[in-house]
Amino acid sequence: MAAAIGNSLFAPDIEFSSVGVWPGDVNPFVMATLWEDGIDIGDHQPRSFADLEDNPCDLIISLTPEAQHHAIELTRQENCQAEYWPTQDPSLVHGSRETILASFREVKEFLRGKISDRLGTQE
Repeated sequence: MAAAIGNSLFAPDIEFSSVGVWPGDVNPFVMATLWEDGIDIGDHQPRSFADLEDNPCDLIISLTPEAQHHAIELTRQENCQAEYWPTQDPSLVHGSRETILASFREVKEFLRGKISDRLGTQE
């Protein structure tokens, strides 16, 4: 979600990539929530931290403690920074479709704000 938001705000000036700690598929609620803002991630292929090792980067932003651990390990090998933005996991929310979507929207807005605060606004 964060990479899609970042790319929608800053491409082509800044390139955002997304990796996960565990392999998996794109969550359909992520797709639906981003689609509300006109962001289509239908062709996104999930990648792992191992994939990131072959692509140099300037900054790794992790959203979970597990991801932060991997990010710190990478910064020992690569010349890049790591930041940790503790983020609620909306996939743990149960209830109606609207309740779950609301949780994903909350995370989306949190990430949009953090990205804008960190990088400024694109003009």
